[in-house]
Amino acid sequence: MTRRRLAVLAGVVLVLVTAGVAVRGNAEVTGRAVAAAVTTTTNTSTTTTPPPVSSSPPPSSSSAQPSPVAAAGAPLAGKIKPGVARNGPATHYDSDGSGACSYDRSPDPLTVAMNWSDFEDSKACGAYVLVKANGKSITVRVTNLCPAPCRVGQLDLSKEAFARLANPQQGEIAVTWTLVSPPLEKKISLRYKTGSSQWWCGIQAIDHRNPVARLEVQAGGQWKELKRAEYNYFLSENGAGCGGAVAITDIWGERIVVNALPVRPDVVQPTSAQFAAH
Repeated sequence: MTRRRLAVLAGVVLVLVTAGVAVRGNAEVTGRAVAAAVTTTTNTSTTTTPPPVSSSPPPSSSSAQPSPVAAAGAPLAGKIKPGVARNGPATHYDSDGSGACSYDRSPDPLTVAMNWSDFEDSKACGAYVLVKANGKSITVRVTNLCPAPCRVGQLDLSKEAFARLANPQQGEIAVTWTLVSPPLEKKISLRYKTGSSQWWCGIQAIDHRNPVARLEVQAGGQWKELKRAEYNYFLSENGAGCGGAVAITDIWGERIVVNALPVRPDVVQPTSAQFAAH
């Protein structure tokens, strides 16, 4: 087991994040209590072209499905590209759904820790990958990091996920895996990080069908793109846009605008929107 501690100093706020990660075998992952969900649903809208930083305020009612984009040429994708099959080893560890992506513990056992290269400082967080081996297949969600000596292309599956492909006593098997955009009943939620206020805030997107490529906040009538931390929060270190409208863009370029939400640290706030399937 590997535990990683990461300290981030932003203004007067000191945030300590602990994410347990594991490589090939048993691990103990530190999770946080599940936050109470807010029942008020926000108004949302979607567009298909990401705007520049200085674009106008968000639309309030229009929505559209994104235009198809060539899978291999999705401009906002990271190292894990749509439609590109990858080969690598798969191992397993004790996962509760929490870890380096800063998600809460989850009752869904089908999760995976992504190797350090494809994790890309949290770009892979929340992505779904289809894993195939021995004529069987499962879809798992990326919730954690598998650090070195985890190999490039390696997946560290939850024990439950591994067991659906092979006997866990094997320890390691060869798999083929591909990024997918699965059916999903859940809607996207947002959460402000512990210590967030009008002076500093971290924003996290949760339960998104497709990987998030960009998160922007509206400040002073303009859109400001926030930098993503390796623990999967987008940070506004000077407080710009904290409590304002939020725009989330996936790797296909679909952009969902969420009207202003109150800054309520550690509270999961649901929206009525979800990215389109591909």
